[in-house]
Amino acid sequence: MELIVGGGIVGLSVAWRLSRAGRAVTVVDPAPASGASHAAAGMLAPVSEVSYTEEPLLRLGVASLRRWPSFAAELAADAGLPPGVLAPSPGSSGAPSYGVDFRADGTLDVAFGADDLAALDELAAFMGKLGLPVERLTGRECRRLEPMLAPSVRGGLLAPGDAWVDPRRVTSALLAALERRGVPVVRARVSRLLRASEGPGDGAVVGVELAAAAGGGAVPAEIQADGVVLAAGVWSAELAGVPVRPVKGQIMRLRSAEPLLSRCVRGVVHGAPVYLVPRGDGELVVGATQEELGFDTRVTAGGLYELLRDARELVPGVTELEVAEVVAGLRPGTPDNLPLIGPSGTPGLTLATGHHRGGVLLAPLTAALLQGEEPELAALCSPARHHPVPGPQGFGGLPYDKTSGSEEMG
Repeated sequence: MELIVGGGIVGLSVAWRLSRAGRAVTVVDPAPASGASHAAAGMLAPVSEVSYTEEPLLRLGVASLRRWPSFAAELAADAGLPPGVLAPSPGSSGAPSYGVDFRADGTLDVAFGADDLAALDELAAFMGKLGLPVERLTGRECRRLEPMLAPSVRGGLLAPGDAWVDPRRVTSALLAALERRGVPVVRARVSRLLRASEGPGDGAVVGVELAAAAGGGAVPAEIQADGVVLAAGVWSAELAGVPVRPVKGQIMRLRSAEPLLSRCVRGVVHGAPVYLVPRGDGELVVGATQEELGFDTRVTAGGLYELLRDARELVPGVTELEVAEVVAGLRPGTPDNLPLIGPSGTPGLTLATGHHRGGVLLAPLTAALLQGEEPELAALCSPARHHPVPGPQGFGGLPYDKTSGSEEMG
């Protein structure tokens, strides 16, 4: 039995895909789907988020985005959801949303002043060298696509292949799919990893010890496993000493009777990036701050003011919307911003953490890499780049089982 420690979108996706491949799995998390995945906006935007120093992350993102349409459709079916819960938003391409509200109408990156336009031109040239599909637009063309944009928008860059999804719908569907497949989800906190104390496997991870449940609920003292996948986000460092740190992000959810935008809109305002992600039901997600403040999850007046101020520069109408929710989450960052996916160097322990801003985007690819697919991409995010990994390179420190059926990962 494989034990998945962490019930965010990454851990649940890994558990679901392993179960579909015929593996026996169990998930452990005190409050599944309540952490960074709950706070996330859900942008699947490897092209519009590309930077000059993160080409490896771009490769991972593009590969994972290719998997998202089939991932979303299969998940909706496994969860027992209708294939099209929401109708496409006004002005959208008409692509189906599936039961997890997957949309592929692109991202519009807009500029205001002459400096912004020059930076956008440089970025477009860089994207062109990488062969990325982008369209350079005038201010008038931007407003033709999104009429609610500010009149001061002077130009933009459209990444038509970018997409987005509602992470809350995805994690809800994943939990439903796991329940339908009979996968246990133990709602408890892992206090430490259990290690073999003698014999040739001395030091190998053989399970987890659980803390007592809040409120006095009954949980086992420990769970033994053949392999452990650590997908605990920012808490991974506490359990296994991996180089993952918390990066705080504050985010707002606004609401209107009709969608204000038909696609994701991004821009740099007052030197800080801001994005607006629409949902088909009229919700508009505005985010997000990036703060190096440890495990601080307070929502602050200053953080919300900056978000709303910057969003208003892009789309003035946001100030008329109802405030539905404000929340802060902790992204798991690594020193090089690449995730840690693969054998940890300790037998029996595999890592699936450190996804920083890309947990939602990279969830399908992460599950595929742990099944032995796309070895060239697996090398980019191997934990061995920080610490040498001895021994076999398969799942959980064990040789990869080629009979498990990687076609399930499509």
